[in-house]
Amino acid sequence: MARRTPAGEDSAVDDGRGEDRALMARVVGGDRVALELLYRRHAGWLTARLQSRCADPDLTDIAVQDTFLAVWRSPSSYRNEGDVGAWLWSIGIRKLIDQMRKRRPTPIDPAIMALPDVGPDAADSLFANGSYGELGMNLVRLTPELRAVLIATAIDGLSTKEAAQLLGVPQGTVKTRLMRARHAMQEALS
Repeated sequence: MARRTPAGEDSAVDDGRGEDRALMARVVGGDRVALELLYRRHAGWLTARLQSRCADPDLTDIAVQDTFLAVWRSPSSYRNEGDVGAWLWSIGIRKLIDQMRKRRPTPIDPAIMALPDVGPDAADSLFANGSYGELGMNLVRLTPELRAVLIATAIDGLSTKEAAQLLGVPQGTVKTRLMRARHAMQEALS
């Protein structure tokens, strides 16, 4: 966020958001170098965050590429409001859902069902260490199923239909889990 100096001028302290907006303005003008710079700034975290939602690295890579292709094809859909990263995330998560819809289920070999413990999700670690106060601590206490639905809908902003597709469960199950998660959070926070 830009700060005002005593003379009333805006300083350059804005956590890179002003630079992102400037890059987007250049992309709107057809500047491929600006798109490449935007990609370099955001592709890493976007990939990591999408991989926390989908274990298939091919699908997440395609979703990231599709995200920046969508930015190139329709850069004016960014209305110069809000954080460019948040806008990219909204495109990226929907591109991932699109890829997951296209993927046909394949039979799973029972021998590979025992997956190694890969540790907590990055979001779980943030919530558990108290970064989000009491809310985060209580979110970690939810069962993984309830937490996944709450994160997909409340934090990632997906509809229950999109969350159902992402999580691979029926929409009714998402709604039930969301109701239970909200109830558990309300009880914990009261």
